[in-house]
This record gives sequence, structure tokens and C-alpha cells, in this order.
Amino acid sequence: MKRVLVTGAGGYIGSVLTKDLLDHGYAVAALDRFFFGQEALRGIKDCPALTIIKKDIRDLEMGDLDQVYAVCDLAALSNDPTGDLDPALTFRINQEGRVHVARTAKRAGVARYLLSSSCSVYGHGEEKALHESAPKSPLTAYARANLAAEEETLALADSGFCATALRNATVFGLSPRMRFDLVVNLMTLHAIERGKITIMGGGRQWRPLVHVRDVAAAFRTVIEAPAERVGGEVFNIGRENAQVISVAYIVREVLPFPLQIEVAPDDPDRRNYNVSFAKAKQLLGLEAANSIADGAREIYEALKLGLVEVGPKTSTVGWYRNLLDAQHLVDSVILNGRLL
Repeated sequence: MKRVLVTGAGGYIGSVLTKDLLDHGYAVAALDRFFFGQEALRGIKDCPALTIIKKDIRDLEMGDLDQVYAVCDLAALSNDPTGDLDPALTFRINQEGRVHVARTAKRAGVARYLLSSSCSVYGHGEEKALHESAPKSPLTAYARANLAAEEETLALADSGFCATALRNATVFGLSPRMRFDLVVNLMTLHAIERGKITIMGGGRQWRPLVHVRDVAAAFRTVIEAPAERVGGEVFNIGRENAQVISVAYIVREVLPFPLQIEVAPDDPDRRNYNVSFAKAKQLLGLEAANSIADGAREIYEALKLGLVEVGPKTSTVGWYRNLLDAQHLVDSVILNGRLL
């Protein structure tokens, strides 16, 4: 039984990937700071093939990688708004932290390293169907840190260390660590709660999209692919491209009740990229199975049945803001020599 270390295992993608790997016969070491708690792993925590490690990736040691065949490095301050809360911290974790993981893995003799990157590195693409070697124009700290992490980790690839970067499209769908700050998920929630979807940024901006289960399947496929096919390579991971306003109409068509769509008169969203997934299909046979409509439908059903909660933890930027405010308070107390 091969052992895989998943960093960020308590997160939106990480919790789905951890279960997927266990279901396919892998042993998993699930490493996370668990800022959102360990509830995302509650359905699998008693699995004998699962080991939970509560640790920051910046503190990863070679001992954590004992008998590990592959590392799926998902730990990060996720998405563009969250990265802008504290750009310096974003680079310390999303770039320096993940480079530390890759270097430690290589020293420990781990065979494979998979970096979870993002299509946001394209920023404002001037063309449609952007391929992996297209010009990059990262517009946020999150995107810039991802690109820097790609460059440094892929540089470690050699005949004994297979390093690969997966540029995930904007993710949607149900997860044990649910997020309602992603476009499809948020639109579905607002449609149910408000009977209305409000489109920000003009609505004409393109987004590549992918279901969270398809992201998990992509990571497993790369782990199992011939090393000569994926070593040192970058793959765009997604199913389809859609303009934000089109996503809203798809969500409206899926839901069994009438709802309004309105475009807010705010500044245009400069993030605009339409991405090609041809390389992953040609080299790895990857074809995402779940559509935008599938994601909206399953979220609606889960909310209707009370299977998913809507609370502070489902907004990543809001939850991190609370954590950062709390940490700043602690730092201030320590700096001023006061005891709590």
C-alpha cells in the first residue's frame, strides 16, 4: 500500500482528495494546521490507513515523510481575496512553505511531489484557450505566490524526484469543508437564501471551472502516471470555461424555483482568463465528469436536506480575517508585556 502525504488535508479540496485516495487503496498522512477544525475528516478519521498530523507545513520534518511515496501539497492561504489580507504571510506560506515541503520531500527520498497551483496565474489573459506555456500576468499576491512556488518546486525535478504542478480552475461542488465563497457555490446559496443572484465585476469576465471531485481525481491520476510523462510538467485542470453571467443563468436553470439575476454597477473585475485543458486530456486522459449544473444541483439538494451548514467557516476570507485579527491582538498583548 503506497503512502501519500496530503498537506492542507482539512481544506476544501484536501478533505475530498484524502477520502478519494483512501477509497482507492492508498494510505494517507493528512497534515494540516486545522484552522477550520478537523470536522472535514470526521467521516474517515477512524480509517486504519489514515494518519492525522497537526502541523504547519513550514515546520515539516523529514520524519513526517517516513515511507511516503508522494506528496500532494495543497496547504495554502487559498484564493485571491484571502491572499490580499496579508500578502507577506501569503508568500511565507504559499511560496516559501511549499518550497520547503518540496525540498524536504526530495531530501527524504519521496518519489513524487504534486503542487496545487491555480489558473489565476494567467491573471488577465489576452487570448482564449490559454495553454500552460502562455504568458502569465498574476494580479494578486495569491497568484504571484503560486507562480513563484511553481517555478521553484519544478526546478527540483530530476530523474529521482518527479515534481508536477496542477493549475486548478475555479473549484465548485460539495466538500466536507464546505466553501460558499466560490462562484458556483455562492451563486447557488444566494439563489436559495435571497431568491436573487447579484453579479459583481460586470459579469463578462471568463472563469475556468472544475468540480472538486474532478480535482481529486486529477491528483490521483498524476500520482499514477508514468514519471516521464508528468515530471517537471504543468497541467491546467478543469472542465469548462464560462463567463460569470453565464454561470448565473446555468444556476438559475437548475434550481426549481424562479429567481432574479442582476448585475451590480461596480468596477470591472480585471481577472479574466479562458484556459485550455487539452494537455491534461492528451497526456493523461483526464476529462472532468461534473458540470456546473451538477454542482449547483447537488448543493441545492444538500442544503434542502440540511446536510451542509452555512456559517462563518464557509467563507475563507472572513474566517482568516477573524484569525488574523485574533493573532494581531495576541501579538499586541505580548509586545506590551501584558498577560491575558
